[in-house]
Amino acid sequence: MSSNSVVHISEMLSLALHSMVFIARSEKETVSVKDIAGETGYSENHLAKVLQRLVKAGLLKSARGPKGGFSLKRKPADISFLDIYEVIEGKILMGGCCPLGQAKCPFEKCIFGDTISSINKQFLNYLKTHTLENFVPDLTGANNIVKEDNIYNQ
Repeated sequence: MSSNSVVHISEMLSLALHSMVFIARSEKETVSVKDIAGETGYSENHLAKVLQRLVKAGLLKSARGPKGGFSLKRKPADISFLDIYEVIEGKILMGGCCPLGQAKCPFEKCIFGDTISSINKQFLNYLKTHTLENFVPDLTGANNIVKEDNIYNQ
């Protein structure tokens, strides 16, 4: 299996992040799995499973029926990429440098130096500092998306 990237993001995490941004950007009160699948090309069945995990974790709420779908349970500014990451992949445990997860390096000095540790710290910082709000069009722009505060508290 070849990859065009050194950093690997699971398909499930990609589905979760893209879906959450799609929902945050939507002008609709609720967004259906069909809407997300149509725009992203993801499988509706796989999307439904991912979104239900996000509902159980308290990041989304779901509504049934013809006007049903998914909506954010909190404001976009209050949902970080780290929140989404940890729902899908589990807590990030920063450890040693070994990409194989070995507790002890067989050498006196890691053959990767501090590269892996540095990349992990950078990625963790990105997840912590980026929220869904970062990906919602600017409120002063043409794609003005304004949602009343009370819809996040229902």
